[in-house]
Amino acid sequence: MIENNLIINNYIQKFHLNSHVAKNLNSQYKKKINQIKDKIKIPNQFFNLFNKDYNFSVDISDLKKFNGYKSVALIGMGGSILGAEAIYNFFKKNVKKDFYFLDDLDVSKIIEFKKKIRINKTLFLVISKSGNTIETLSNLFYLDILKKNSKNIIIITEKKDNILYNISKKFNLFFVEHKNYIGGRYSVLSEVGLIPAYFMGLNIFNLRKNMLKYFSDNKILKDGSIKLTNILIQKKIPNIVFLNYSSKLEKFLYWAQQLIAESLGKKTDGFFPTISNVPKDHHSLLQLYLEGPKDKLFVIFSSEEELTKKLRVNKLLNKRSLLNNKNLNQIKLAQKKALIETFKKKKISFREFKIKKINEETLGQLFSYFILETILIGKLKNINPFDQPAVEQVKKITRRILT
Repeated sequence: MIENNLIINNYIQKFHLNSHVAKNLNSQYKKKINQIKDKIKIPNQFFNLFNKDYNFSVDISDLKKFNGYKSVALIGMGGSILGAEAIYNFFKKNVKKDFYFLDDLDVSKIIEFKKKIRINKTLFLVISKSGNTIETLSNLFYLDILKKNSKNIIIITEKKDNILYNISKKFNLFFVEHKNYIGGRYSVLSEVGLIPAYFMGLNIFNLRKNMLKYFSDNKILKDGSIKLTNILIQKKIPNIVFLNYSSKLEKFLYWAQQLIAESLGKKTDGFFPTISNVPKDHHSLLQLYLEGPKDKLFVIFSSEEELTKKLRVNKLLNKRSLLNNKNLNQIKLAQKKALIETFKKKKISFREFKIKKINEETLGQLFSYFILETILIGKLKNINPFDQPAVEQVKKITRRILT
């Protein structure tokens, strides 16, 4: 099925689905999607994020004074940084500034980063919903960049008594409120992802332009949500393998991995999403994929790539070659088509997401699709898609050990 510049197809085998369960989910779906629609215009709750009149907590014109920085460094963890990195990776060739993403406790990486940049010539975006994320604070303090009235630091966190917010007040730093009703892994189309996108030179309003598409025409959303919930209920396919044929989408898939794992992985429920870069993995994992345990749902991702130079092989070898006059993208496409044909012959369930045009509207549409589908699966399966109780438990124990 074609949705403008994004093609989504579900080739999920009927024997992986239960018809009785499907009927029940169909009747539930309309109620769930209508409940979501009703909440879009209600301020101060999550689904207001999808409102075309969403109230930003910062005036975009106030960001212009930071445009002179040619280097931008993001300090964050998980949902606070994965979305922005996905946006950057998607549009990297068009971004004229140097972007750095500090999202781990890696001393060697930070030392190398400090060698590459000049602290006073770099804009730092420090992002944490809670304002108390240990890794984010550790990296911030290790860099030793905090100074009174610093003009190259933007703090994005909740407006409450937390370490980052208190730092912003103590040092008089530029502060942007992270809405307390938008969880980190869902925040990419809020200030958390859009402010970095602004400094990338992107049209941030176009990133939000197609967010409502699946509310007005939701056949694809309904099909995907119901079928994946059905599979989850059967407990026969616990694994999702993202087969990535586009380097532009790799960071997006890490964002989607967190979204799915953290939102649905509750009380022995959930999918285990992994990322497989292909065609490279054709030569290491494909045998297992095709004839190993039938416990995986494959999701194929690709995008229209720029044409590369064609291979001139016949003259070199003095004989005909199937590679002659082909570019690398044609070869990769042939490998993807061969895999799809094989999946169909072997009756292996898979989905396909194909991006036909690289622009802000399409990426925003892809983000919003995955957010909505994940939430709907949770609601249909009676899983709370917004919390992460086990993660919070580990955070509490970490703080106790450090005390």
